[in-house]
Amino acid sequence: MKLLPFLCLALPWLASAEVPSAPLAQKGVSILADDFERTNLAPWKSLIPTFTVEGGMLKGLQTRADHGAVGRFYAPMKDVIVEFRFQLVGSTGFNAVFDDQKFKGSHAGHIIRVAFTPKQLRLGDDKEGVMRNDIYAMRKDPARKAEAEKLLEGRNAAGKISLEQKTWYTATLEIKGDELRVSLNDSPIAYLKSSGIAHETKSSFHFTVNGPGVLFDDVKIWRAK
Repeated sequence: MKLLPFLCLALPWLASAEVPSAPLAQKGVSILADDFERTNLAPWKSLIPTFTVEGGMLKGLQTRADHGAVGRFYAPMKDVIVEFRFQLVGSTGFNAVFDDQKFKGSHAGHIIRVAFTPKQLRLGDDKEGVMRNDIYAMRKDPARKAEAEKLLEGRNAAGKISLEQKTWYTATLEIKGDELRVSLNDSPIAYLKSSGIAHETKSSFHFTVNGPGVLFDDVKIWRAK
């Protein structure tokens, strides 16, 4: 099955920035609080199969060979705090992504990406990084790949983690202005400051799952204050 480029390619332009010990913001008005204690998928949408609600959890399972499963929640947001629990049940990782479907300057309107892999947490400014239209095209051209990688400096960050199968973890994503801070089980792991993060309107949040499956639960989104 095809993996998204952010997960499968060598990333020489990744950097590890000093991670602030204090939260970037506090939790404000609630946008979403979902414990999945039901059988229907709404308000989530399974845009690329397959996402389902089973046993009080949201499950993502890749069933299309050319793209990971995409489960999306739509709501306008800018500065937010997102918290969710997850468990790998066969998959080796997944992405948590903020998009703006009306923005045409990046591939598929991608704005921010957080990639969870077994040993590394990766933060990406998609708007001004790998998904920006010109850079996205350049990276497909072997003759211009090195040029593209220079443009990616400062648009990504990484932190070390260790994820095991069938183990629950809690992730917290904080977005404030042009800053992104991600914690795992209340421990700050990675931080990125990049202009694309401050994009005025993120119109949706979604998970992308490659492989046999990832479970999600207690997904919460607050406006940051």
